[in-house]
Amino acid sequence: MTVSRKIAAEFLGTAMLLAVVVGSGIMGQRLAGGNDALALLGNTIATGAGLIVLIHMFGPVSGAHFNPAVTLVVVMRRGIAPGAAAAYVVAQTAGALSGVWLAHAMFAEPLIQISAKLRDGWPQGLSECIATFGLIGTILSTQRSRPEFTPVAVGLYITAAYWFTASTSFANPAVTLARSLSDTFAGIAPSSVPLFIAAQIAGAVLALAVFAWLLEEEPIDA
Repeated sequence: MTVSRKIAAEFLGTAMLLAVVVGSGIMGQRLAGGNDALALLGNTIATGAGLIVLIHMFGPVSGAHFNPAVTLVVVMRRGIAPGAAAAYVVAQTAGALSGVWLAHAMFAEPLIQISAKLRDGWPQGLSECIATFGLIGTILSTQRSRPEFTPVAVGLYITAAYWFTASTSFANPAVTLARSLSDTFAGIAPSSVPLFIAAQIAGAVLALAVFAWLLEEEPIDA
């Protein structure tokens, strides 16, 4: 598979993911009649289901990272060259921004927005660290034991993490940055972005260290 096709897959997959996340958030909020729990439920189901499909769609082309934290872990495991990883991150970020704008266009929202939704404080940072730790752990462990199950496992994990983390599990630096440009249900204020991204990177690196140890094969005695 050519590098250009891999980069295109990362762009398209991340754009579609953000269209799902932001679009379902807008739809959920409009239909929920002020019930945030119901809006979040709709947002959650659409995101988890969308992830499963998108990973199946683009996984054979690029690996379906859609996430700079995932790409960071892959490059640290020497699964992708640093130059290609940098191109992936650029494509993911551009795709995420495009997906937000597409969602706005579909729902007749102003294309350019800045979120006013603050998500500050150490509990939010801890939530993002845990959410990303679990996401990377899910990928590493299922890729080793049941790689065909990875898309479903990721979708199910994110579905759960929307509800058990205080931050609703962004777990993705590109998603976080893009959602700061949407003043909708899924938004995050730009001032809250650095905490989220720092926590996500920390969670990814911690997960790599922990799961590399947990999944290390013991030598067989002669």
